[in-house]
Amino acid sequence: MKRVGAHVSIGGGVENAPLHAAAIGAKAFALFTKNQRQWRAPKLTTSSVDTFKKNCSDGGFKPEHILPHDSYLINLGSPDPDKLQRAREAFIEEMQRAEELGLLMLNFHPGSHLKEIDEEQCLKLIAESINMALDATKGVTAVIENTAGQGTNLGHRFEQLASLVDQVADKTRVGVCLDTCHLFASGYDLQTAEAAEFTFSQFDRIVGLQYLRGMHLNDAMQALGSRVDRHAGIGKGTIGLEVFSYIMNTTAFEEIPLILETPDSDAWSSEISLLYSLEQ
Repeated sequence: MKRVGAHVSIGGGVENAPLHAAAIGAKAFALFTKNQRQWRAPKLTTSSVDTFKKNCSDGGFKPEHILPHDSYLINLGSPDPDKLQRAREAFIEEMQRAEELGLLMLNFHPGSHLKEIDEEQCLKLIAESINMALDATKGVTAVIENTAGQGTNLGHRFEQLASLVDQVADKTRVGVCLDTCHLFASGYDLQTAEAAEFTFSQFDRIVGLQYLRGMHLNDAMQALGSRVDRHAGIGKGTIGLEVFSYIMNTTAFEEIPLILETPDSDAWSSEISLLYSLEQ
């Protein structure tokens, strides 16, 4: 089964996320477990954790279909030692929050070199950060999200993702989330079924489809290879509908969270219905 959902709000408490997901007809969802633009957050209460788990169960959401995302502030490849230490501590805390909620994954953007170190050094720092977080936690897989390649962000080439996976000690607890807008912006063509098949075959050859733990389904506002991260509604951007039909009819994408991060949250319910209508 395809598990389509959206990145829903935690307004009123993290326990409300599964309720928001159920309300739009989702079969999976993503969430932040805290305010993504702040370093610190109150500890999760026992009541919130218990209610979150109950609401997930009531809504039919299993842990493997839920893809929490970490804070946007975290740069696991920071060349500044103090900022790197702060990022690593925050990332471990995010992994621990996912663990507390009974979740199995944490999605994150790898990091940026800020033109202060070379790409290889930055990738090494990111991998070291992942290894530290895995050593400090149990059961949660670190899921690396590909990026659009804006600025000095790494993770926009499959070779960079493969390098990170290769450097992670516990291969059973590392994975990748592919964002369709980011793929397109970074130069991977998705505009036809043939182009999509070639792109995903390249991912399989270089990284390995066995590491794919989830996807973000977004159309793009900018042209192929723009390296600009601007999402558009499904079928309303420069990618078009064909890749989404390909995803919805390809067995490699079964039973992983397929998460909308499109700009209009009011359209998520209709976009979920649109995606399911593409199944043949």
